[in-house]
Parts: sequence; C-alpha cells; structure tokens
Amino acid sequence: MMESKEILLVEDDLPLAALIRAYLDQNGYRVDVVSAGDEAVPVIVAAQPALVILDLMLPGLDGLSVCREVRPHYGGPILMLTAREDDMDQVAGLEMGADDYVKKPVEPRVLLARIRALLRRSGEVSVSPEEKGLSINLSFGALEINGATRSVTIEGVGINLSTTEFDTLWILASHHGETLSRDDLSHALKGRAYDGFDRSIDICISRLRRKLTRHPDGPEGIKTVWGSGYLFVVDAWGSLGHD
Repeated sequence: MMESKEILLVEDDLPLAALIRAYLDQNGYRVDVVSAGDEAVPVIVAAQPALVILDLMLPGLDGLSVCREVRPHYGGPILMLTAREDDMDQVAGLEMGADDYVKKPVEPRVLLARIRALLRRSGEVSVSPEEKGLSINLSFGALEINGATRSVTIEGVGINLSTTEFDTLWILASHHGETLSRDDLSHALKGRAYDGFDRSIDICISRLRRKLTRHPDGPEGIKTVWGSGYLFVVDAWGSLGHD
C-alpha cells in the first residue's frame, strides 16, 4: 500500500492554518485548507483525504455539524481542534464521530504525533495487512470482521464504522475472553497511557454498541466489567470461527 499523506485542514484562523500547513509540509504531508464548514463537507466527501483536521468553531457550519454530516460518507480519521476547555465540547465531538482532539493553542509536536498515530491506525501508512496482523477474518456467528478490507457485516449487512470504531472492535474481538482495561485500549489505539480523564474510549464503545445491536432486547456484544474494562462477548453472536 502506498503511503498517503494528504490532509485536509478545516480552519478559519488563517494565520494558524498557515502555521500548521507549513509545519506539516516540513514533515512530509500535503495539506489543503478550507476555511468554512459548509465548504468542507463536499470537499471531504469528494476528496476522501487520508485525515481531516477539523476546527470546532467555524463559519457557515460548525465542526460538530461537519463531523455529523460527513461521517456516513467518510471513514477516515477526524482530528478535532478545540479552543474550549469545556469537556462537553470534546465529548460532543467524539460522539459525532471524531477520533481524537487537540486543544488550542496547538503544540505542533503533539499535533504531529496525534496525526501519525491516527494514520498508522487507519492503514494509510505503507504497512501491509499481513504486517499489521489484519490478514484474517474474525467470524462470530452473525458478526464478520474482515481485517484486510477493514469491513464489518452483521447477518450479511454492512456496518459503517469509523477508523477508531473498527480498530476498537478488532482489538476487543481479537482478545475475546479477556477483559481489556481503558489503559490497554489507550496503549493499543493511541500509543499512550490512559490519563484517567479521556472519555474517547468510553464514547467509542457506546457508538459501537449502538451500531452493532442486533436486537434491542438481545445480549450485549461488548460488556462493561465494572472496575476492570470491557469484554467482547462471543455468545452474543453465536459460535466462534476464524477464516
């Protein structure tokens, strides 16, 4: 797979956008800039960039609305920029489908590290599925997870998952029978320890549960083990098999 380094930055603060663009350009990324939210939606859907950096406060259409509108049509990573300290804004962004967030003022090295981590997870770097350990399918009764194509089906129907949602499901399913802590998941997904405050993992699990629910009163596919973490429940899908 060829490495893709095309990034779309949606930011109306033009001096900041210029600084981010210059810094990422120095590190080998090609950055296109859009300054209004309503302009960003069609560009994201049509261009399908490797990654989107999305400011929360935008003219025309705010970042949350942009994220909500593009998520059904764009599966790549979305990194939110927020100037607010209010956790509710960060939670709202994650619930809309963002994969991670960086607070302003932006520390360039932190931004670059988050971008690299998200691109590694999304498969946009030049690593084959075999090298990533994603060459097999995981089959759990009605649930099929294809690591090579990064696709998920339930009873033959495709489920639209974001990069983070797929990776979280793959990690949990690959460790079925084990309870994974938030720290385990944070290290696997983000390459860093869980800080005790980041709610992105919990929100991702919540989104996964909604998308993977087969029947409203059926068994839960991802179980919360209070005080320990999360457990992928094999019996919720039927018998286990591997292709």
